[in-house]
This record gives sequence, C-alpha cells and structure tokens, in this order.
Amino acid sequence: MGSIATPPLTENGTSAPTSAGGNSNVEQESQSAIDEMPSLPGNTVSMETDGLKERRGSSLPLEVGTRVMCRWRDGKYHPVKVIERRKVSYSGVSDYEYYVHYTEFNRRLDEWVKLDQLDLDSVEAVVDEKVEDKVTSLKMTRHQKRKIDETHVEGHEELDAASLREHEEFTKVKNIATMELGKYEIETWYFSPFPPEYNDCLKLYFCEFCLNFMKRKEQLQRHMRKCDLKHPPGDEIYRSGTLSMFEVDGKRNKVYGQNLCYLAKLFLDHKTLYYDVDLFLFYVLCECDDRGCHMVGYFSKEKHSEESYNLACILTLPPYQRKGYGKFLIAFSYELSKKEGKVGTPERPLSDLGLVSYRGYWTRVLLDILKKHKGNISIKELSDMTAIKVEDILTTLQSLELIQYRKGQHVICADPKVLDRHLKAAGRGGLDVDASKLIWTPYKEQS
Repeated sequence: MGSIATPPLTENGTSAPTSAGGNSNVEQESQSAIDEMPSLPGNTVSMETDGLKERRGSSLPLEVGTRVMCRWRDGKYHPVKVIERRKVSYSGVSDYEYYVHYTEFNRRLDEWVKLDQLDLDSVEAVVDEKVEDKVTSLKMTRHQKRKIDETHVEGHEELDAASLREHEEFTKVKNIATMELGKYEIETWYFSPFPPEYNDCLKLYFCEFCLNFMKRKEQLQRHMRKCDLKHPPGDEIYRSGTLSMFEVDGKRNKVYGQNLCYLAKLFLDHKTLYYDVDLFLFYVLCECDDRGCHMVGYFSKEKHSEESYNLACILTLPPYQRKGYGKFLIAFSYELSKKEGKVGTPERPLSDLGLVSYRGYWTRVLLDILKKHKGNISIKELSDMTAIKVEDILTTLQSLELIQYRKGQHVICADPKVLDRHLKAAGRGGLDVDASKLIWTPYKEQS
C-alpha cells in the first residue's frame, strides 16, 4: 500500500508494470549447468562451460519475439514468447527483465520475469512475423471498434488481420498489475486504457460504490470519508436475501459507466473501450451487508437493439467466480426479456468459451421444461416460455441430438433417460433468479 514507485521504462519508452506477483510461489532453482554435467578428466568441463557461457552471452539481451523455456509458478518450464523487455538495475548492475507470454496459457498469465527464470539453452531464433510492424500504420475504423465493443466472450473472431495486430500490439503489456476494490486486492489480467496520468501506476484503488479510482491508498481513504454512496448509483430492481441488482443508466451516470468499463477491461481481453456509454444500461449485481452493497459482477445491454440482443458484456469479478454468479447474470438477462415480452440472445459473435457458457444455460432450461412437460410441445412454444431465440433453441437441441426434421417440420425426441443424461452433463444451474422479486419497467416505457 502507500505511495507508488515509478516503474522502469520499456525500450519503446512507455512505462511498464512489474510482475503481478506471479513469481512468488516459484521455487528458485539455482543449480548451474556444470552441476548437471558428468565429471571429465583434465579441463574439459571448464572448456565446455566457457563455451556455454559464450553462447549464452551472445544471445543476450533476448530480442522481442524470441521463444524460450521459462520456469513458471508451478516450478516447471513452459514455452514462452518474449513480448517486451526493459532495463532494470540490481545492486547497481544493469540487466534486463522480459515480459513473456506463455504459449500454452491464456494471455491473462503474461508477466515480467527475470533472466534466471529462463532456460537460455532452449533459446530459439527470432521468428516473429513483423516485430517492427508498429500500430502507426494501422487504424481501426469506428465500425470495427463498435463490433468488438461490449462483447461478452473471449476471442477475436470478428477482427480482420490488421485490426487484430493493432489490438495485440496496443494491449500486449499489462499496465496495471493489481487493483484494490473493497476488501479485496485483485491481480489484473489484461491491459486497460486508463487516462495518461495513470501510466506510472502499478496499483489502482477503486471506491467500491462509485468506482472512482485513485493512485494511492491515502487518496482512497480521504475519498471514502466523503463518498455518500453505499450502492451503485441506479435503481434497485431486484433483492432476494443478500443479493441485489441495480440498473444504472449510462446516460444519467456517465462517469460511473465509463469507470465500470475501465475496470472490466482489466479482466476482459477482447473488450474495446467504448466511451459513449449513453446507449447502454448496466445491471450491477451486489452482495449486501450492513456496510453497503458490494459489486460482484455485471452485464450490460443496449437500450435499443435491432438484433434482439439482451446482453452485450458480462463479467464476474475474480473473487466471486465459481460461485454461480455468472449463470445468475445470464438467467437474469432472460428474465428481463420475458418482462419486455421479447425473445433475446447474447451479442454476436460468440467465441468457443462464450458458446459453452450459453449452451449450458440453454441446455438446462430447455431440458428441464421437456422433462416436466406432458404431451407435445413446439419450438415456438419453448421460445415463448423461455425468451430464448428460436435459432438458439434449434442449435442447442441439434447439438444434443434431440431434434429431427420430419415432413417439413422439426420434431423433438425427448426420451426421459436421454434428458437425464444430458442434464447431468450440463451441471448445476447456479443461483436461481426469483422472478417475483424483480420490480422493473422496461426502458422503452420510461422514455
């Protein structure tokens, strides 16, 4: 906590974070190469180690784009690619640190590592496509930005090659290592384009109620003594037990909406920040206690969607993940669609991971109805009951091989044993949304 030290500079002159604590659990292995070599007569060993040192020295500093093996927090070596490097000083001696991407893992695990974590014997020649191809020659159109804004899935399937290169170049190094929100200190996953005055920060302190962010703990403490909010600045539209949902209008609460986008980008690789939050409604899920309502996650949706999208972006904060809140948010988006008297669907395109999340929800909802329903039921009736789009119902049932096309129409084949097997495979549904506790008027009726 306390004051923030200015980070070292990368070679392109931009400030860069230190490691986000990813190396704290790594067992330090300082055994030298000579320990692993057999004893040989004469001075053969010293000759070989001299040659080894010479080869290693000639490869340093490692170039951006170099591929090498790196010791990770599990104590094992994994293949990495050098994304960036920076000069640092240890006890007056200049050396380099390297920002690496573990090619086996998601980008959220990218981190700064020291030279002693790298196996220099495994260095491969630089095979980077175009290391010098910087983003100055690439411009993303407003249409392209809009396409990748507020999407709720991981992946970049909708980007062309030039836009994808720009995205990866611009966001390749995490700028904020950790953030404090309420009682949690959270390691961030991805780059977020905070204003330039925050470029020298490794850690940000967020007010958990208004989401204003500061550079120092002392600033947050002063702010909390003045901040009157104890919940998100919107209307509480749902409360069940200790869970509450607040609807925040991006037009009425522009600063809160933008701050929420900044925060969300720290955990969403694909999300391009879109500053015109006027067009969106944000639904913020909170756990409530005597100190206030503490944000768990949120989803956003467009106020008016021609494509019937009922969800644009979705995030459960890391401390609250694997507790069923993500499934709750998806289910809540469909409860809103039911209130609107519309069918809904998540914003496209869906990545593989996004499709898995939604396919799980659709499977549980549809099979639960089929299991309880007596007699025949049509696809249209299922859509009316669930607010799930017909196309999503068809693709879900087809993937489960529960639907056939006979005599010009789709026929559902719902064998009870097959339904039970698929329901078991789909897993538990998470927290239930009690529709009777939802007090909400669709936006179109408020305008």
